[in-house]
Amino acid sequence: MPFQKIEAEKLSQSVVQQIELLILRGILHPGERLPSERELSDRLGVSRPSLREAVADLQDRGLLVSRPNAGIFVADVLGSAFSPALVGLFSAHEEAVFDYLAFRRDMEGLAAERAARLGSDTDLAVIATIFAKMEAAHGKRDPSDEAELDANFHMAIIEASHNVVMLHMMRSMYDLLRQGVFYNRQVMFRNRQTREALLDQHRAINAAIQARNPTEARAAVAAHLGFVETAMADQIKAERHEAIAQLRLQHEQSK
Repeated sequence: MPFQKIEAEKLSQSVVQQIELLILRGILHPGERLPSERELSDRLGVSRPSLREAVADLQDRGLLVSRPNAGIFVADVLGSAFSPALVGLFSAHEEAVFDYLAFRRDMEGLAAERAARLGSDTDLAVIATIFAKMEAAHGKRDPSDEAELDANFHMAIIEASHNVVMLHMMRSMYDLLRQGVFYNRQVMFRNRQTREALLDQHRAINAAIQARNPTEARAAVAAHLGFVETAMADQIKAERHEAIAQLRLQHEQSK
């Protein structure tokens, strides 16, 4: 008969599965430090030997890393999403900017639609909370906080879509955006008129999601990223015109 004795699962394996799910669902972020061994064993209700066994297993599989005199951290599991050579190509060719924005428009439109339809009340509360922080930061002269909250707002929508593949793929895309690989997003926030428009667009996205209107949520994302695409094209054109004007000025001054 095809039956086997049922064996109780080892405590360490239960710990492994819990940490795996926290990483998979994006709750534990790459680079995030785990609590101390004592605190974590208390939280999980397991002995330190069981915890050490679980951590060793996760380290062997590349999900956790140990840093001397610093602790245990979630591995940069997104680091392999784009090779350094490909990141270099992204940085060197402006067409990557517009392909990136088109990709975001498609993916984030779908995510907003899913968030409006599938997100829990708590998911929507997270999105609303981040938007409220954006409104507060909007009053500051320095746009750095608002620019950072912009990325957090979009990631909260992706998290609320509850698709773990999309979550990790888009988180890697946002890491490249934060590094300025595609463009310097803070430049857009320095223009007061553009900054006002961006806040209004985020307000529309938030309102549609809070109203649980998938169609409006997707349309609001498309309008927002269409605006960003136009602004980027105008900026690139302006930089080219300025370069030509500088050459003309140099030529006139040399006569």
